[in-house]
Amino acid sequence: MNRESMEFDVVIVGAGPAGLSAACRLMQQAKSAEQELTVCVVEKGSEVGAHILSGAVMETRALDELFPDWKENGAPLKTPVTEDQVFLLKNETGAIKLPNAFVPKTMHNDGNYVVSLANVTRWLGEQAEQLGVEVFPGFAAAEVLYNEDGSVKGIATGDMGV
Repeated sequence: MNRESMEFDVVIVGAGPAGLSAACRLMQQAKSAEQELTVCVVEKGSEVGAHILSGAVMETRALDELFPDWKENGAPLKTPVTEDQVFLLKNETGAIKLPNAFVPKTMHNDGNYVVSLANVTRWLGEQAEQLGVEVFPGFAAAEVLYNEDGSVKGIATGDMGV
């Protein structure tokens, strides 16, 4: 069996919002500390965002911290929430609309955006690549590789086209 290896300082498995955000933050910190860092993200999907299927209501606090200029950089957050409606379902056909005063504060979405999470993930992938992160879609992590002392050495990817 022929195993080729690539060396990186950090390998992140999964190009979802969390993995890409982590990769971006690591590169931002390395650049601000003027340190060289190599970061790789492997993603089993054929492209970044391919396995992200949901729509979502997104609070922007984390995005504000990661990319304060996200609006100017074309982040796909275009539809602000304009109102909330919460219903208490009584049965298969009946529901009662709850007055906003009885809806918990955490369920109010003022200032949030309705998004396609797949589009947000693709945008995060673009930001990661601009920061110097190597993103490899189409590569599923198949196993964790360990050093003799038990520490993690890296990952092995699955065979392509099998």
